[in-house]
Amino acid sequence: MLLQFVRKNYIESPVEFVERKGLGHPDTLSDSLAEYLSVEYSLYTKDRFGAILHHNFDKIGLLGGSSYVKFGMGYLINPIRVLLNGRASTRFGNELIPVEKLLIKWSKEFLASKLPQINVNKDLEFHYNLSNKSSPGKTDLQEASYGTRKYWFEPRSLDDLQELKHLVSNDTSLGVGFAPLSQLEKFILEIENTLNSEDTRRNNPWIGSDIKVMGFRNQKDYHITLCIPQIAKYVGSMSDYKKNLIYSEKLIRGIAKKYSMDSFELSINTRDNFGNGEIYLTATGSSIESGDEGLVGRGNRINGIIAPFRIMSMEGVCGKNPVYHIGKIYYLAANEMAKKIYDNFGISNEVCIVSQSGRSLTDPWILLVTIPQGFDNIAGLESLIKLEVLNIPNLTEALLKQQFTLC
Repeated sequence: MLLQFVRKNYIESPVEFVERKGLGHPDTLSDSLAEYLSVEYSLYTKDRFGAILHHNFDKIGLLGGSSYVKFGMGYLINPIRVLLNGRASTRFGNELIPVEKLLIKWSKEFLASKLPQINVNKDLEFHYNLSNKSSPGKTDLQEASYGTRKYWFEPRSLDDLQELKHLVSNDTSLGVGFAPLSQLEKFILEIENTLNSEDTRRNNPWIGSDIKVMGFRNQKDYHITLCIPQIAKYVGSMSDYKKNLIYSEKLIRGIAKKYSMDSFELSINTRDNFGNGEIYLTATGSSIESGDEGLVGRGNRINGIIAPFRIMSMEGVCGKNPVYHIGKIYYLAANEMAKKIYDNFGISNEVCIVSQSGRSLTDPWILLVTIPQGFDNIAGLESLIKLEVLNIPNLTEALLKQQFTLC
């Protein structure tokens, strides 16, 4: 492993943008569904066959249906289309795995919990597009007959799962992370987490989960704009709708008092037109009901936000194999490492971990850490980093226990 430290002056940028796509946003739903399917498939195969079989559900998509909505009532007219894309092992030894049946069952469970207003047996349409073809590297040369690549998604036994003997990177890729979060980043997360919390939604069932927050900071001046859907079943009139907007503003301004702001400007549902009745009133609480689409990897990064002025990667983390897929494991490792560096040394930092395909998972090709100019405890920092690298394989079990929020 080539471990590199880069020093820089950590000076707060005068301007900053931060975005958060809420739990019910189609992209967040797609990310969360992909990860749910990966966890369920991993637990199923581990319990049944003794190991997590090869799979990737990081190409999952949701295509919007259409709905009928008015005050006091809302329902779907056309179904939400669930695109079950990716690859998965369909056989172990002589046993066929009912992958399609399982994925549909798990998808219904997930979407019933996230969109409780829908009827999963009527309002969902499934398109099964999974493959079990081998990754590049399988050849038909005579010498390759002794390898296992051709059995990547149809292992004959545990002997065909090379990661059980030597855990290596599946790809040449990178993962990145940074710490700590800025005031604006924490504020954006707290706004959406509060609005979408169980307590808030229990007391205000009209709040839809497809909450989107965009924040801008100019020096100490903060500007926040939100879209907050309301669920028609719980909104009886335009007067109710407006009262709910007032409630939302008071709640957010209460959160804002925790943060240092010279000024704070707040806008909610800026597209509303009360004169012609065009308001953010929904049947399900999500724009997925009305033609919007969601795809894995288009939403929040692994720390829950989209911060374009920060170090970031375009990897779609959710749904990837939790054992060896670098786009998930190294991204998570870099994020966790950055937080531990901050917790242990109190310094702002950025971490970038780069793999080489086929290289040992605990021996990254390059590990680069950006640290402040004046930091001098390099020996202590190196010790922490090396320990964290050796612990990378332990992330798999934590992922199966859903100890991380990946989107």
